Amino acid sequence: MAYTETTRTSYGQRVGNSFKGIGGGILLFIAGTILLWWNEGRAVKTTKMLNEAQKVCIEMPNPDKIDPAMEGELVCATAFATTQDSLIDKQFNFGATAIALKRNVQYYQWVEHSETETKDKIGGAQETTTTYTYSKEWVSSPINSSEFKDPDYKNVNSVLTTIQPEEQWAENVSFGAYKLNESLIHQITSGEAVELNIDEEILKALDKSLARTGKKDSLSYVHQEGSTLYIGRNSSSPEVGDVQVYWLKTVPAKATIISVVDGDTFKAFKAKNGKTFQTLVMGKKSADEIFESEHQGNKILTWILRILGIMLVVGGLKRVFNFLETLLKVLPFLANILGWGVGVVCTVVGVVWSLIVIALAWLFYRPVLGIALLVVAAGLIWFFASRGKGKKAAQVETPAPPKE
Repeated sequence: MAYTETTRTSYGQRVGNSFKGIGGGILLFIAGTILLWWNEGRAVKTTKMLNEAQKVCIEMPNPDKIDPAMEGELVCATAFATTQDSLIDKQFNFGATAIALKRNVQYYQWVEHSETETKDKIGGAQETTTTYTYSKEWVSSPINSSEFKDPDYKNVNSVLTTIQPEEQWAENVSFGAYKLNESLIHQITSGEAVELNIDEEILKALDKSLARTGKKDSLSYVHQEGSTLYIGRNSSSPEVGDVQVYWLKTVPAKATIISVVDGDTFKAFKAKNGKTFQTLVMGKKSADEIFESEHQGNKILTWILRILGIMLVVGGLKRVFNFLETLLKVLPFLANILGWGVGVVCTVVGVVWSLIVIALAWLFYRPVLGIALLVVAAGLIWFFASRGKGKKAAQVETPAPPKE
């Protein structure tokens, strides 16, 4: 059963909230503007750094032998990343020889979901109806059900025990005759499940600790099933409070790196503009393939941040001028018309402003493209201005209908 909660906000409260939102709107507008400017600079610097790195990068023909001639060079090398380090999960006293060992924990809990619907009332008040529904799901941390809205679901959650997730990384990972630095090690993603071999005595001790806390009445709640430690009655029929723990290990695998040779290890490449770069990808890749992927990733990130910046600018303007719509909420129909108009104007102004900011940033970093963007922004301003004048002229010149 869904649970609904209805609240009413008076016209005066809505007007007051809209005026309070002006400050937040200004902050959003400023934040969006700063993000747009910073993003263009970041994109240009990253592109220049990648171009500089690509020009000096050379292929390392044989990483299985340390070559003094490669010292200080930015190289692209492919080799087998492996380790002899043993990683131990001390709480459960088992481990594996691996590049990384990660303990993941999930809890079976009731989860609250909500959907909100608002309606404007004649006179300016607003009625908000929130519908709450509940479902059982596996989540990464226990959920405090005392804050649930439906009284029937308050305090329904519990956990048999809490276990912290954990992550360990090997310190010594060889790459042919070389060693990988920490940054490169953490980019290895050859993960696979760990077949558990937890000592029976540890499982019994965990089971008994649950019994002592009064959380169960029989010593049959801890099960070791393949790669999962399940704490509960039956893993095929989970109950609220059950916990499952599973481990993943990062195993030795072939990888390709682009990094600067530093003795028997590697360090990041530092470009003239101060930006640094080194990367590891799984499998065998050429330098051209990696740099193409890096350029593409930079373009995608740039557009994501551009869109986010424009949304912040437009959203900020809408919040600043939202009070105009709110003042007319005594007549919802008129308020909706005005709100639509304000939304269109704020969107147009926000997009034009964003193009100007981007263009100015490009003028600072790359003048030719910056001028082109300024021309586009000026064209948009002229287009909308001329359309407005054209409509006014048409209205003035339209003759009155002849009298019969």
